Amino acid sequence: MIYLLNAFSLLLEIAFDVLATLFVLRLLAEAGRADFRNPVSQFVYRYTNPVLAPIRRVLPNWRRINLAALLVCYLVMLLKRLVLFALAGTMPHVAGLLVLALADLLDFVLLFYLVLVFGWSLLTMFGAGYHPVLRLVEAIVDPLLRPLRGKLTVGMLDFSPALVMIGLLLARILIAAPLFDWGTHLARGF
Repeated sequence: MIYLLNAFSLLLEIAFDVLATLFVLRLLAEAGRADFRNPVSQFVYRYTNPVLAPIRRVLPNWRRINLAALLVCYLVMLLKRLVLFALAGTMPHVAGLLVLALADLLDFVLLFYLVLVFGWSLLTMFGAGYHPVLRLVEAIVDPLLRPLRGKLTVGMLDFSPALVMIGLLLARILIAAPLFDWGTHLARGF
């Protein structure tokens, strides 16, 4: 029975993460000023706008950050954490649940950036050319890479993506993991 519960938990986590990916993509695409004419950008906009449009009336953007998308991402992580606790048969303290959802969101965004930077650097190394996905990923990772671009080159190799990936891994270890531990501690009520 425990194996079935673990399998169901995995499927639920995947479903919530796919939903969160859509809204994180919208958040980061707007922050990176991705080209709206890109078919991938239009897909993301088409499927997130029905949820975000009513929220944006109350919660407008702050600079280039779509606060409505950020709120929806946080709520998705909160609901995921709540469902997983319910499946385990426990009810966490509210403060712990809120901190755990924040830790999940932070870790998710850092991991998302890590995968995008790695994928982008791999695709550009092999000269993938113009592809809508590559252009969107480039718009998203460019704000992270721009400060280091050209400063860490040796010959034809640019090591700025490697340094950014190390920074993202360190942020997961030094910021997201302690926040997750603190949230777990609060959720248990210690």
